[in-house]
This record gives sequence, C-alpha cells and structure tokens, in this order.
Amino acid sequence: MKEVNPRAKVCVKLVASSGVGTVAAGVAKAYADVILISGHEGGTGASPLGSIKNAGSDWVLGVSEAHQVLMMNGLRNRVVLRTDGGMKTGRDIIVAALLGAEEYNFGTGALIAAGCAMFRVCHQNTCPVGVATQREDLRLKFRGKPEDVIAYFNAVAEEVRGYLSRLGARRLDDIIGRVDLLEQIDDPKNPKTRLINLSGVLHDPDPSGDSDRRHTRERNERFGNEGTLDETIVLEARDVMTGKSARLTGRYKTTNANRDIGTYLSGQIAYLRGSNALAPGSIDLTFLGSSGQSFGAFLVDGVKLTLIGEANDYVGKGMSGGEIVVRPKHEETFAWDTNTIIGNTCLYGATGGALFAAGWAGERFAVRNSGATAVIEGVGDHGCEYMTRGTVVVLGRTGLNFGAGMSGGTAFIYDDRKIFLQRYNPELVAAERLSDLDDARTLRGLIERHAELTSSPLARRILGRWEDELPKFWKVSPV
Repeated sequence: MKEVNPRAKVCVKLVASSGVGTVAAGVAKAYADVILISGHEGGTGASPLGSIKNAGSDWVLGVSEAHQVLMMNGLRNRVVLRTDGGMKTGRDIIVAALLGAEEYNFGTGALIAAGCAMFRVCHQNTCPVGVATQREDLRLKFRGKPEDVIAYFNAVAEEVRGYLSRLGARRLDDIIGRVDLLEQIDDPKNPKTRLINLSGVLHDPDPSGDSDRRHTRERNERFGNEGTLDETIVLEARDVMTGKSARLTGRYKTTNANRDIGTYLSGQIAYLRGSNALAPGSIDLTFLGSSGQSFGAFLVDGVKLTLIGEANDYVGKGMSGGEIVVRPKHEETFAWDTNTIIGNTCLYGATGGALFAAGWAGERFAVRNSGATAVIEGVGDHGCEYMTRGTVVVLGRTGLNFGAGMSGGTAFIYDDRKIFLQRYNPELVAAERLSDLDDARTLRGLIERHAELTSSPLARRILGRWEDELPKFWKVSPV
C-alpha cells in the first residue's frame, strides 16, 4: 500500500489481547501510520452476537500494552495510537489518552444518537426504527437528525474539557501517556476489586518524561527502496509517463526479494496521469527469475508485465488494468499444466486487467475478483470465492468449494476428468455445458490469447482439438 501511494495513511487494526504490543511494534516497523487497538464490545448493532461476545479484551489492556511496548522500543513517535470499543463519554477519552491513545473511535454511541434502538436485525432488512433497511415503509419511521449527533459529540467534548481543566491541562496532547495521573480505585462496596492488580496497566515505561509519548514524525516518503528494481523501472519509464516517449520495453532479472514489482510504477502513473491512462502496452517489461509476493499488485492500464519463472502469493492483487503473463522458461522439460507457477490469493479484489499463467495457482484464486480476466491451468481450494464480476478460465483441475459466495462474473472450467461437479459449491452458482455460441467464441479467444502469450502446450493441445474439447467445458455463473 505504501508502494502504490506513499502519501496514503495506512491504519492497522489490532484486537486488544495479550501480546498485542509485540504486534504493534511490528506494524510500526513496517511503516504503519495509525495503529487501532480495538476491543471490549465488538461493534455496532450490525455485529452478530458471536462477534460481540468474542471481541477481545477491554481496550484499556490493549492500549496500555501497545503504548508501553512502542515506548520501550523507541517507536511511539512514529505512529498514531487509536482505540475504540464502547467509547461513550468524555471520561472514556480521558482514560484512553492517559494510557497513551491519541485518537478515539465512536460507533455505537453515535449510532444510538442518530436513532438506532439496537434491535440487532440489520441483516434482515426489518429494522423497526428505519436505520438499516431498504424498505420504504420502515424508513419512514426514522426520526434521527444530524443535530442529535452533533449535540452528542458537543456534550462529550465539553466533558473532556471539564476533565482537562481539573487536571490542569490546556490540550489533550498534554496528557497523552501520563499514566502517573491514574490510580486504581479501592471500592469498599466490592471487595473483589482488591484482587485485581492493575500495576501492569499503570506502568510508566519512562518516568523521566524524556521520551516522546505521542506521534511526532510524519512518514509520507518511501523507505528503503532507493536504488532498487522498482526505482530503476520508474526512472526508465519517466518519459513514457510524462508523454515524451510512446513506448518502453525492458528486461530485468528478479529474485523473491523483489516484492510488489510494478506497484510503485502503477502508483506513479496514476498520480501523474489520473484517469488519463496510457495506451495498452506502452510499458512492456519482462522479468526472468522468481518474484516475491504481490507481483503486479494494483497494476494500471498501459503496463504489461511478463515473468519467465514463477511468482509467490498475491499476483495481480487489486489490479485495475494492464496485463500480467507468467510462464516457465521455454527449455523447462516438466509438464507445465501439472505444476504450480503462482501462489495463493492471486487477483484478490482485482477490478480490471488480465492475467495469463501457464501452470497452477494456489488456493483462493480470484477471490473477490470484481472485473479482471484470467486464464490459469489449475487452481486450489476456494477458487473464485466471493467473485462479483470478470471472467476466469481454468484449463485444468479445481480444488474444493469452487465458486463459494460467487455473486457475479463467469468461470469456464475444463473438466476432462469429469470431477468438477463434486468440487464446486452450488449454493449461489450453477454449472452448465456451453450452449451459447458467444460463450464459445469468448472462451476460444481467451485460450488463443493465453497460447500466444505463454506458449502453453496445454492451450495449444486444446485449440488443436477444439471440436472434441469444447464439450468438456463447464460454464459456472450465478443462479
């Protein structure tokens, strides 16, 4: 995400639980801008009961641990610490601030101020107060006003100001991380509270007050990528991006240490040109070797990436255009169509573009695909999960649960072993033999393109016996 848009703020949400401080330190080192510690009640009225009862520990425990670990590792000034989970009053904000949080999320409280009555039927379209429903008769019952929410937050802010004045502080920033202003209450009416030891929560990692207790550094630049492969590519493609040159072709060696190849390039193209996309094939790059994760992630129109070798997980994640080709070396003697060439979760959330790979993909291929086209020679379990749009051609075996949650798009499956009907999920989709000439033409065109780009022996064999092989295809689409 930082590669495609170094100017973006990246927020990582962590559940308040034992050990969350270690995870917080890790994501801070990975250049997160905001760390959200979430816990206590598990969301608004739309949350299922299981989520509410299993939503992690109270945010107090998570915030205190995260703040302390970040302080002890010299990372606290790099990130904004945010928290949520049952925030309702100004006192909640003050306690969170004293424990180290700088920002505070309100969900349920604001929703109730807007008119929610917490009936927890949001998913049934029967909300009796007209908040979460598309039924016009129920929406007429909605009585919430923006002024109600404004009044609620004004009241919370006034309560915060009152506590600040009692603490002798002018700004909320003055009390961030001041755990010395908190103490455990002795409640005579409930002697069990004496069995609770809050010394860990109230521990001050820097009693001297010399270290930063809140975010002081803006991190809006790229880190550690100067002189890398992506930097080289962007420099060489500068004239094409600015319109001074029409085309760039390049050839590079890569290893699995080179992650998200093409992502920084795509981000720069989008930043410089906006929706004024490059012509198809304006930047044609070939890579030889093994690629790390996220090869071609967030790829945009006008860029073609060809990898001669193999790739790790997340190939084409979030791509919106362009073309990705992955194939083995021509001299490889193993059977391309029975070996894995790309990893898991490829085309995750893609909205456009095309992927052609001469070999198998791992699990969850094209999960949440929303518009990309792909030709692959085999996929693992859960292929096309939650797919909403696009076209996927599988020239080989599929794993179990194919098409689970698939609500749109089309998949064509080559089933020469006659096992596909036992492997797909029929809950939302149906499998039928090809009977439409347009479908047959679309399928053949994609396989021809695949054979042209990858030199796939399997694709050429199917095309050479097209009339005999066509009846072996299934068309999978939503019911």
